[in-house]
Amino acid sequence: MTAQADPDFPCSLQIDVPFPTARLSAIAIKAITVDKELSPLVRREFSTVNASGGGADGNDDDVTGQNVMRVNYKATTNRMLRVSVNSFMDSLSLILEVMERLDADVLESRPIEPQAGPFR
Repeated sequence: MTAQADPDFPCSLQIDVPFPTARLSAIAIKAITVDKELSPLVRREFSTVNASGGGADGNDDDVTGQNVMRVNYKATTNRMLRVSVNSFMDSLSLILEVMERLDADVLESRPIEPQAGPFR
């Protein structure tokens, strides 16, 4: 949960998603932010942070840089928060699947195992 309370948006959630590199984290944010939040009852903010949880450390190294995508959600009700986060997770799942299939950084960091499905 986030520390800052907003009386208009009392329900909040912080999600941290680690990526192998800062570049992949930035790509994920760009892909997800294309779809704006549909409900005015929900607000979300994206940022990248270091794997240790801090902010920018001035380190330009792609592996140890800001490789964690942080998403802060605020909503008027728990239901609206749940619906919005579920949609985010669906989008994130698709983005990760595409990264696993097409991006060299992901392929180098984890071996691909054969999977069943229409695109596998």
